Amino acid sequence: MTFTFQSFPSIFIFLFCLFASYKTTARNIASAKTESPSISSILIFGDSTADPGNNNYINTPFRSNFSPYGKDFVNQTATGRFSNGRLANDFIAKYVGVKDYVPPYLDPTLSIEELMSGVSFASAGSGFDPLTPTISNVISISEQMEHFKEYHGKLEAAIGKEKTKELINNALFLVSAGTNDFVVNYFTIPIRRKNYTIPGYMNFVLQESRQFFQGLLDQGARRIGVVGLPPMGCLPVVITLYGESPILKRDCVNNFSSIARDYNQMLQNELNNMQSQLQASGSRIAYMDVFGPLEDMTLGRKYDFEEVSNGCCGTGLLEASFMCNPKSLVCADATKYVFWDSIHPTEKSYYLVFQALQPAIDALVKN
Repeated sequence: MTFTFQSFPSIFIFLFCLFASYKTTARNIASAKTESPSISSILIFGDSTADPGNNNYINTPFRSNFSPYGKDFVNQTATGRFSNGRLANDFIAKYVGVKDYVPPYLDPTLSIEELMSGVSFASAGSGFDPLTPTISNVISISEQMEHFKEYHGKLEAAIGKEKTKELINNALFLVSAGTNDFVVNYFTIPIRRKNYTIPGYMNFVLQESRQFFQGLLDQGARRIGVVGLPPMGCLPVVITLYGESPILKRDCVNNFSSIARDYNQMLQNELNNMQSQLQASGSRIAYMDVFGPLEDMTLGRKYDFEEVSNGCCGTGLLEASFMCNPKSLVCADATKYVFWDSIHPTEKSYYLVFQALQPAIDALVKN
């Protein structure tokens, strides 16, 4: 089935709406490379914050492999990244010295060398709750794990079991998911709300995520960075749908951000418990805070953005994925915006998040 911008039924639009300077940057990245030589590869799991284009290869409307996405990427290529340029993971991959851009695992043209140095298994629209990916017909977290096991087998066939084991043991694993579980699933579809209070749902998502982290450890992961939730109440789409005065006064929706803050604290506690149990093995699992830097951006505490509550694409109120398309108006300078569309940060914002995460990355990859 071929999707076009005009062919989506109104239910997709309804559901979706309810979902939720650079030359200097390049020089900074080149000079900021970590000194640790121990990282062999980067392997990434999660949602649209970590998907460089896996959704291009599945039957879902939740894609971004068309302009104006990729407007500031190499050759203005719309790769499937939900931004105008690079994601935080691309900057991290460069920083730890494995590659400049992380490709999607499902790209059939990848060489064994590309596979060895790292890929992303992430799928935009996914989440830890098994119900979440069914809403957008995307790749679930459990399927991402199966793809990783398949990846493991491909490496063994190409370089042997011992080299594969060494590569996996020395890889940096990153997991970025959870926002869709709350914004897209819990607050949009009534199924989970019938069975879970907010605290109960937090515990459910946390339990699902812990099982996934343990699965990675069981498969040989030894360095895992887990990204927490952003200030969900500051996403333009959340402000538009849930704000008290979403047109005249576009303030962050405190309830959503408070939920993210509470969940992040629970996640940190869980990861600390896991780390204490892993101490003797030398494995590391660590929380990576994106809430703080993104809240600083949207509230104007630390960074100087001209627009913090609207996306650059279209009106910036609701547009994302197929609603942000070649016919959409686009702001003149995305570096002045925190958000590219109504959900996802600009490349500049992702770079600033990467900078804020450097201490956590260093702690994970140090010898």
